[in-house]
Amino acid sequence: MNHPLPERCDLLVIGAGPAGSACAQLLARAGLDVRMIDQHAFPRDKTCGDGLIPDSHAALTRLGVLDEVMRSAQPVSHVRCYAPSSRFVDVPGTLAVLPRRELDDILVRAAVAAGAHLHTPWRFDSLLHDSQGRVSGARLRRVGGERETVELQARQVILATGAPAQGLVAAELCERQSPSAIGLRGYVRHPGLPELQDKLQVVWHRKLKPGYGWIFPCGNQRWNIGVGIIDSHDAQAKGVMRNVNLRQVFKDFCELHPPARELMQNGQLEGELKGAPLRSSLVGATLSKPGVLVTGEAAGSTYSFTGEGIGKAMETGMLAAESVLAARQQGLDDHALASHYQQAIQRLKPKFDLYERGNRVNYHPWLTEILIRRAAKSARLRQRMSNLLEEKSTPAQLVTARGLFKLIFD
Repeated sequence: MNHPLPERCDLLVIGAGPAGSACAQLLARAGLDVRMIDQHAFPRDKTCGDGLIPDSHAALTRLGVLDEVMRSAQPVSHVRCYAPSSRFVDVPGTLAVLPRRELDDILVRAAVAAGAHLHTPWRFDSLLHDSQGRVSGARLRRVGGERETVELQARQVILATGAPAQGLVAAELCERQSPSAIGLRGYVRHPGLPELQDKLQVVWHRKLKPGYGWIFPCGNQRWNIGVGIIDSHDAQAKGVMRNVNLRQVFKDFCELHPPARELMQNGQLEGELKGAPLRSSLVGATLSKPGVLVTGEAAGSTYSFTGEGIGKAMETGMLAAESVLAARQQGLDDHALASHYQQAIQRLKPKFDLYERGNRVNYHPWLTEILIRRAAKSARLRQRMSNLLEEKSTPAQLVTARGLFKLIFD
């Protein structure tokens, strides 16, 4: 699956995660010479909650890999949302869990099967420019072994480097170096808890604010357990984390939520707890300049309120591919290509903005107490919550649910 680097190609995709692989697959399907580079050899681990919500299922279907993913994934029927009092409500949805090590490998292999070429382990060093200042490729550096550096010419570059800011900084496209949020997760083996295998657990509590804890079943007696904190860093100060001890938040989660306590006391932690940044709300990056488009979590494709990002990463990657193909078919110049892509991203922005407003729940966990108490008594409200999860509605449409979400979002 790995090939020697050529001197030039049609499309260079930097980053082979969900966004990069989705983009590369669509471009390769169209018969273009597509090269994907990544600093890690696949399969590789990726710190994530691993939950696949309905938008992920839709994207995986379009990429032709949903059946393969579901053969390995743990199917889940609902999200169990816990209030600070331990009251809960179950919200049904099209859901599954698959560790990113396996999911991303499936997506990369699908892109290669479509005709894309994967090159690892290469790290993006900087963009190349022609005499007019247009991006004309990238300078790449081999990871490990001999410190080889090459220049790869490309007619178009797609930057899909994920949440870390280094790639955006190197490309001179970074508007915010600090992440929007940060998460900490681990994998635990536990022989029991079969009654929890069919659900995603999300927990809000004052000790976890501004954020939440989660437990997601991976199947085969394995669990993804973690905590996420939103607005974890000062947006105005590079890399400065606010006064939050993420490991203490994780410890608090394991003390206050009985299933988490059971997992950590009587289960076997596999490896170490790992942290990772998130970039959300489609902010923090310049999306384009002549010769390059930014997509996936580098573009902020994660929902702020929930931390869900796999589906939207794939979706934005496909939007980038569609814009490139439209430009080629219609003879669009760089300005028109950038406009096409930015308009496509902007059509997603109102939903991201509503999820940003939903962060009030993470800051004020008592709001979940109101929501869950009312939802437990209202099938209609539970259905509206399910519609939100399935992306059949937006948070704004829940404003009419007896004023509850008006309280939360207005």
